Amino acid sequence: MSGGTPDDERWTRVLRRDRSGKAFVYAVTGTGIYCLPGCPARLPRRENVRFFATPAEARAAGFRPCKRCRPDLPAGGADDAADAALAAVRTALDAAETPPRIADLAAAAGLSPSRLHRLFRQAYGVTPREYYAARRLRRFADSLRPDGQTPQASGSVTRSLYAAGYGSDSRLYDESGCLGLTPGALRAGGAGAAVRYALGSTSLGTVLVAATEQGLCGVEFGNDGEELFAALRRRLPRASLRHAPDELADWVAQIAAFVERPAGRLDLPLDVAGTLFQRRVWKALCEVPPGETISYGELARRIGSPGATRAVGAACGANPAAVVIPCHRAVGGTGRLTGYRWGIARKQALLTREEALRTADG
Repeated sequence: MSGGTPDDERWTRVLRRDRSGKAFVYAVTGTGIYCLPGCPARLPRRENVRFFATPAEARAAGFRPCKRCRPDLPAGGADDAADAALAAVRTALDAAETPPRIADLAAAAGLSPSRLHRLFRQAYGVTPREYYAARRLRRFADSLRPDGQTPQASGSVTRSLYAAGYGSDSRLYDESGCLGLTPGALRAGGAGAAVRYALGSTSLGTVLVAATEQGLCGVEFGNDGEELFAALRRRLPRASLRHAPDELADWVAQIAAFVERPAGRLDLPLDVAGTLFQRRVWKALCEVPPGETISYGELARRIGSPGATRAVGAACGANPAAVVIPCHRAVGGTGRLTGYRWGIARKQALLTREEALRTADG
């Protein structure tokens, strides 16, 4: 800061929560605590702040280290400590038989509940509660796996749900519904699921539409109908697949029409299975209007997980319903077209058509 004192420059960095530049700590006379300039704690009043070149000087002056930013740890140690704490929390959630209290998890990790919630979500894309719910649902799914490897493989769903830690079947259905899964669909390879499919033609190639009684479970583009069916069979090796062109004719026609003129939104029922994080990404994608794009980083921020850009990209790649969930509108940070499950040429064609319609309407 031109013309200012060293303390003025330090105070500016505190206000900006800027850790770059020469290291120092600041102490607050009202609390007796000293912090790093990037500390997320509430900012103090300037008149209550003293600056020190090192933590040792702050301690010698009678101040205690902050438990949030941990200025007493070596450089980089605070981040390492947070990573270790989050790993310990995740291990505890994996092992828990009943839902742990966030306050107990935070106390064990040496973090405040709000900071644990924020850091965990940044690191893993979900909150501790959502992570536990998904982990418990996965235990239930594993208990239903028809591979003969688990004690519940030949038992009832009721026995499996209690073994997974559910107190009632209503709780199971509440949580599985949030994931877009049902107990039947959780069985490996879709065992017991009845899936209808049909093929259609578009200017972007052949489209395969697959659906359960609840809604669409797949929309895939390709160059060959047999290859698309083979891919569906690999994805659902234990499902009952039935060719039903008449029953799905209306949905195929709506999807084909949208490809040619991608205006508005395809308001079709979905029955897609995904993690909580994936479903948050897919929901946010559906809110991006035709003719607009969104970067993976902005999409991560929009769902409240700014550090999960790569995970957002992976969720886009796992989208099972092309154009219905418009993952083609997700682009790189500079606007560059990156990967698309059904080919970059198709992604470019869809975006070009959407932009042309928006310009014509605008």
